[in-house]
Amino acid sequence: MAETGGNELGTPSYWDKHYSDSDGATPAHEWLKSFSELETFLERTLFTAPGLAPSDSPSVLHLGSGDSQIPLELASRGYTRQLCVDFSPAVVKMMTDRHASVPGIEWRLMDVRDMNSIPDASVDVAFDKSTLDVMIHGSPWNPPQDVKDNTSGYLREVHRVLKDNGRFLCLTFRQPHFVKPLLNPEGLWDLDMQVLGDAGAFEYYGYLIRKAPRACR
Repeated sequence: MAETGGNELGTPSYWDKHYSDSDGATPAHEWLKSFSELETFLERTLFTAPGLAPSDSPSVLHLGSGDSQIPLELASRGYTRQLCVDFSPAVVKMMTDRHASVPGIEWRLMDVRDMNSIPDASVDVAFDKSTLDVMIHGSPWNPPQDVKDNTSGYLREVHRVLKDNGRFLCLTFRQPHFVKPLLNPEGLWDLDMQVLGDAGAFEYYGYLIRKAPRACR
C-alpha cells in the first residue's frame, strides 16, 4: 500500500520496522482474535460452507496477512491452497523462511489495492483480519478522501479476484455504523455481520460478505 496522509499504519515502512523487531521465529502480533477464538465464526462461514471444506480444495487468499498464525492453523485442518499477501517485504521474507516446510501456503509481496497478478474470479475465500482497519484514520463521521480512495480501491480488487459464489470474510474492531459505508460504498456486496466477543469483553465484528447478485458477472 502506498503512503497515506496522516496514517503511519498504512505504510510498508512502519510494518517493516515492526516485523524487523521480531526474533523471526515467533509471532509478533495476532490482530483481534486468535484462531481458537474464531473457530465458531469460521465453522459457520468456512468449514461447513458448501464447496469450502478442505476436501473441496478451495483457494484461500489472506489479505494483509502479516505474521498471523491463521494460515498455519488452516493448513493443519487440510487447507492446502493458501496465498498470503502483504506489502511488507520484511514480513513476507520472514514468513516464507519461518514456514518453508509447510506445504500449500505461499507468501507473496503485494499491495491489496492492486493485485494484478491474481486472475479475475479465481479465489474461493478472501480473508481480512484488520487489514481494512489500518487503512482508516481521521474522523469516523467524515473519513478523509484518502481513506475512501484506499478502501474502495481495495474492495474493488477483492471483488474482482473473488469468484461469483466466493466468500469474503472480514474481521474488524470498528463500529458497524462507521465501517459499513466503507465496506460497501458501491453496492457490490451483501453483508452478514456477526458480533464476536464474550460477555463483558470488547466486541469485534465478523462479516460474511458475498457478491450482490447484480454485481456478479
